[in-house]
Amino acid sequence: MKIAIASDHAGYDVKEQIKKHYGDQYEWLDLGTDSEASVDYPDFGHKLAQAVEQNEVAKGIIICGTGIGISIAANRHKGVRAALCTNATMAKLTRLHNDANVLALGARITGFEVILDCVDAFMGTEFEGGRHERRVNKLDD
Repeated sequence: MKIAIASDHAGYDVKEQIKKHYGDQYEWLDLGTDSEASVDYPDFGHKLAQAVEQNEVAKGIIICGTGIGISIAANRHKGVRAALCTNATMAKLTRLHNDANVLALGARITGFEVILDCVDAFMGTEFEGGRHERRVNKLDD
């Protein structure tokens, strides 16, 4: 499965650790940044959202200091449902009920083991559909 991943400078180290941890389990489309040099989070949130919009990938992971700013940027794109998750339950439920296609993470507020739990839950959970499908469809109306 091809997964887009992007971060600003605050999330760079976590982005690299995620890729290393999961290795060949996923095919990574790394959309930057490529160092800890200061950059603007909207640039990378938009870049990843465009990859989802254009069906280059079905899912993505975005990371900034808190996950808030980069998720706001990504959610400005039609068809992108970025969810900021701080625990595995949130990550599971956002897939089950919201069909989220982008996981947003906060490198400065969430420990790495919890981040891995979030990624596992997000990637391992399918959308439940049913009554939730009607609600998700309203997001792009």
